[in-house]
Amino acid sequence: MAANHTMSLPYRTRHTTGGTTVVALLGEIDILTVPALSAHLDTLTARPSPDLVLDLRDVVFIDCTGLSVLCRARNRVRARDGRLRLVTDSALFLRLLCRTGLIGAFDIHPRWPEDVADLPAV
Repeated sequence: MAANHTMSLPYRTRHTTGGTTVVALLGEIDILTVPALSAHLDTLTARPSPDLVLDLRDVVFIDCTGLSVLCRARNRVRARDGRLRLVTDSALFLRLLCRTGLIGAFDIHPRWPEDVADLPAV
């Protein structure tokens, strides 16, 4: 296991007054951390019209199970007429999405989306 592997929960969550839920993903999103993250995202995407922002700026590694949980969250949000946005400017992550054919599957922002831009970083 890498020295920087996230041993606690791989996320921090904050609900905004506008109804947007911001989830900051942390460290490594992999086979060890995905079960807790997946359960949390399932809870957040269970209601009608979920509005989620996943902040990936502090993710140092993501494997295929991490990509899978992002795709599951996207599918659940779409099925409930919601919105999912990813915040990342990581060239490595964007390249991974390109190579897996997922680049067009997500609404990706290099910075905070304008409707949550006034929120402090999580």
